[in-house]
Amino acid sequence: MVTKATKEFIDASGRRKVKGNMDIELAVDAMELAEHIDQMVLFSGDGDFRSLVEAMQRRGVRVTVISTITSQPPMIADELRRQADVFTDLMELQAKLGRDPAERPAPREPRHHAPQFLQRSTVAARNNDDDFED
Repeated sequence: MVTKATKEFIDASGRRKVKGNMDIELAVDAMELAEHIDQMVLFSGDGDFRSLVEAMQRRGVRVTVISTITSQPPMIADELRRQADVFTDLMELQAKLGRDPAERPAPREPRHHAPQFLQRSTVAARNNDDDFED
C-alpha cells in the first residue's frame, strides 16, 4: 500500500479543501512494474489514466479497468473504457462478491466489561504490584 499526506488549502471562495491526489504515483509505480507483470487491474474511471493504460499495453500488459457505467452519471470516462482490454462494471462484481444485507450478521452487543482474559491479567498485575517497592 502506498500512502501520501493530504494537502489542505483555502479555495477562492474561502472554503477549506483537502486534496490527496495519487494519480502520478500510481502511474509511476505501474510503469516500473510493467516488465514484471502480465496483467494489471485498475480501479478507476478517471479518463486521465487512458494514456497509462495505453503505455502499459505497449509493454505487453493486459489491463482490466473496473468502474461503473450503470450509475447516473456514469463514473467512467468513455475513452478509458474503450482503451481497456477488459472493462468490468462494479455492478457485475456486486452480484459475484456482494451479499444480501439481510444475510449480514446482527450487530454485536456492546461490551460493558472487559473480556475475561483481560480481567485475569489485570488481577494478576494488581497482585504483583506488592512485589515492587516505590
